[in-house]
Amino acid sequence: MNTYRVLPDSDYRWQEYRLVPIRLDDRETIRAWRNAQLQVLRQAAPISALDQDAYFVRVVLPLFAQQQPGQLLFSLLHHGELVAYGGLVHISWPDGRAEVSFLADPARATNPATYRADFLAHLRLLGQVAFESLRFHRLFTETYDIRPVHVAILEEAGFRPEGRLRQHVRLAPDTFADSLMHGQLAPDYAASFGTAL
Repeated sequence: MNTYRVLPDSDYRWQEYRLVPIRLDDRETIRAWRNAQLQVLRQAAPISALDQDAYFVRVVLPLFAQQQPGQLLFSLLHHGELVAYGGLVHISWPDGRAEVSFLADPARATNPATYRADFLAHLRLLGQVAFESLRFHRLFTETYDIRPVHVAILEEAGFRPEGRLRQHVRLAPDTFADSLMHGQLAPDYAASFGTAL
């Protein structure tokens, strides 16, 4: 397993979940998930297997050796099986902040209880990476308003609403969605998950 040079740990655990640095073997599964869920991603078109392989070689693999990578991507495992992936993206090291990304297995995403458990586990473990290991100050998200369940879980995990960008993204030729902005500071994370920072 690859490890990120910048992180003291390569395996974050909570209950039956593990967050590990993104695994090369997961790239095809992740590609299929991304292509199946274009409506919730900032991805304009399906990704080919060739494009995915090139992205991993050109962008993802070099991140492991960098002292201050622009993103840290992880595989989320449940009982050892890949159920989601995501991480810290658009990292600003001087400001101690990053955007949260998360994408679940589409089959698990259709079950509200499973999706809630997976997403909460991801947020808890990603908070360990960001706030405990890296000593970041802030995490933030952008979510399309067509995802009320996703937004409710963010707020349950201590992310606070910080703004709405009206008709910010085009979902179809005549359909726009608002983008909802949420943020979480280190004390918000500690209070939500009962951890000491």
